[in-house]
Amino acid sequence: MEPKKPCCAAGRAAVSLTPQEASEHALHPSSGHPEVSESPVSTETAGTKIHLNWAELAGGTFRMGSDDPDGFPADGEGPSREVSVRPFRISSYAVTNAQFRQFVEATGYVTEAERFGWSYVFHLLVSESTKAAVKQAPHETPWWYAVQGADWAHPEGPDSDIEARLNHPVIHVSWNDAVAFCDFTGTRLPTEAEWEFAARGGLAGRRYPWGDELKPGGEHRCNIWQGRFPVKNSAQDGYIGTAPVDTYEPNGYGLYNMSGNVWEWCADYWSPGYHHETSADNPFYSRQTDRRSMRGGSYLCHRSYCNRYRLAARSSNTPDTSTGNAGFRVAADRLNP
Repeated sequence: MEPKKPCCAAGRAAVSLTPQEASEHALHPSSGHPEVSESPVSTETAGTKIHLNWAELAGGTFRMGSDDPDGFPADGEGPSREVSVRPFRISSYAVTNAQFRQFVEATGYVTEAERFGWSYVFHLLVSESTKAAVKQAPHETPWWYAVQGADWAHPEGPDSDIEARLNHPVIHVSWNDAVAFCDFTGTRLPTEAEWEFAARGGLAGRRYPWGDELKPGGEHRCNIWQGRFPVKNSAQDGYIGTAPVDTYEPNGYGLYNMSGNVWEWCADYWSPGYHHETSADNPFYSRQTDRRSMRGGSYLCHRSYCNRYRLAARSSNTPDTSTGNAGFRVAADRLNP
């Protein structure tokens, strides 16, 4: 097996990095700017109805984190420990392009990628004409192109759109953009503990939402990279970029794509000392840092590089950064726990 190397995210400013910082930057180039039953529920605000499908979770105690030898100790994946979460609800799917468009049309919201004028797009997804105009790429991660005009509605740049991808997860949204959507819909981002509790789907100590084997019976269960990163993706799982939010089988709680497809923003500030510094009761990392947590991995994750589509894996980025492989799902307190 090739050495593990982080690979699969991007950021805005090229800087001189330490080896650990370069590892994080390779996963998520950061901007450098300052700063269980499923019940359909509709959120109606200011006359706009955004339909959200919820899984209602009773909460409880579970074993969070991992001591997996394939893990990344510098990310603070462990030590594994028992924690408890209170009852909550979490959306069955990542927020889609269609839902985000409803939010934008109702509010006139302008994302940070639109305000900055560009966002990061993986090189194999960029058209030849757009590539010719690219002027910036992170030195450490040349597979990320800083594409002018790339945003949630134009995922690969001005010559692309989302009309055939309305049921795909919205991408090129920063943490701040995700929170704006949550504010409008009366929801919030899940904490890391809630996210992992939900992602495990009732399975204790497993690597993936369905068990320990990546492809049980040879069946693909998530949208990740197949081939030689970053030059060849065979797309054996059916997708080179994002997949529809309801692709593959759901986990035991009825949640889709908790591994792969897109990274999902969480509410917590980021710290590699998370497991040493948070309570065992409804943990949440509230001490301010310059980064926010992300979970789940993406379509760019590969065992030989990122390998962060495991349930205990963690990552982060600055809250103003947007990329072509990061989105979010929403959570809320249970109305009637």
